[in-house]
Amino acid sequence: MFQTVEVSSFSSTSRSHHYHHQNHQHIQQIDCQSLHRSERKLERPTLLLTSFLRTQKRHRQRHFATDNDGNDIINNIPSDSDQLNLDDGDDTALTNMNTKQPNHPHRRRTFFQNASLLLTVSTTIIPPLPSNAMYQDATTKIQLPSLNEIESSIPTTWSPDDNPFRNDVFDSKSSFGRLNTSPDSNFYASPRFVEHVDSNAVSIMTRYLSSSNTKDGGGGVLTKGDAVLDLCTSWTSHINPSTVKDLELRRVAGLGMNEEEMKGNVILTEYNVVDLNSKGSGGGKADLLPYEKESFDVVICQLSIDYLVRPLEVMDDVWRVLRPGGKVVILFSNRVFLEKAVGLWTGADDVDHAYTVGAYLRFCQGNFINIKAKDLSTRTKKGKEMVIVGDPMYVVTATRGNAV
Repeated sequence: MFQTVEVSSFSSTSRSHHYHHQNHQHIQQIDCQSLHRSERKLERPTLLLTSFLRTQKRHRQRHFATDNDGNDIINNIPSDSDQLNLDDGDDTALTNMNTKQPNHPHRRRTFFQNASLLLTVSTTIIPPLPSNAMYQDATTKIQLPSLNEIESSIPTTWSPDDNPFRNDVFDSKSSFGRLNTSPDSNFYASPRFVEHVDSNAVSIMTRYLSSSNTKDGGGGVLTKGDAVLDLCTSWTSHINPSTVKDLELRRVAGLGMNEEEMKGNVILTEYNVVDLNSKGSGGGKADLLPYEKESFDVVICQLSIDYLVRPLEVMDDVWRVLRPGGKVVILFSNRVFLEKAVGLWTGADDVDHAYTVGAYLRFCQGNFINIKAKDLSTRTKKGKEMVIVGDPMYVVTATRGNAV
């Protein structure tokens, strides 16, 4: 079903003031048949996307949660993984395979510097290089983060030097550039009443957003009487209707790209069609989000952060519409529409994705605090590794602090 696209990133990494060069090959799978059905103008199947990345170390400390007996706590381990329904979700999605930068105690001062995209043609598939804190899925050959690596991706204390978006080190034009530069309104014109991750990942998102029972995968995201904004929404918000009723949510607003999809979202009390990537959205100092300040208790964004070409501005406006103490919840996996994901995202691994989302929140103009990342993926024991079953699922959360 999937054609194969090779993605290579070449990174220069600083270690104890000496530079070592590494060549990471990333394999990505794309359903070119689906692209053809949707009239996507993406050549197939021999595209080579090369991201030239100059990176330095990300500070990462391992955080192991333990129970009263001192044993590692591992969430979401199935009693019988064979019983899980692991269908592929939306077959127009793309599975991203990335390799991990070597772990190192020094802080990553600049996450991506001068990232640029080069589109060439290649028929050679090179297996990914081995890397620390990652493992290769035996079936898909995809590189995935080891247990606790997502949690350790967010610095305990942020330094100004951790800002990867500083003007002196960051090229926003190339890092937020995309293969398909046509208006998103064209790409999302036709409704897609499908899921973009497998059914197990869908269940993980739904439990996390709907339940307060942490032992059952609940995130305790919603409380009674909350006003919720589902950013970049579609036909489902992955919040159980029973949760909306039980918690008496007074408002569930949706902002998305396709009106037909949002009409089918049964929990929305209102919706707005807004293209956050359009040059006309916001414009200057105008607000991107069509809501009054301090309107919401919770803002959620699911499987969409990787497509935003102005994520810092969007997160700044998320801060504006949240009430003080309100929460932002950003869920993501490793499946994307390759042609619409930004270059910064496609040239990185899942641990770096978590760091990037955390950096969006930390270094936007709004004041977000308590920024944390969590690996929600189902894992099971295989050899010495706790491997992910099905599509991975991660979340980055933060709290709206006061204005500074």
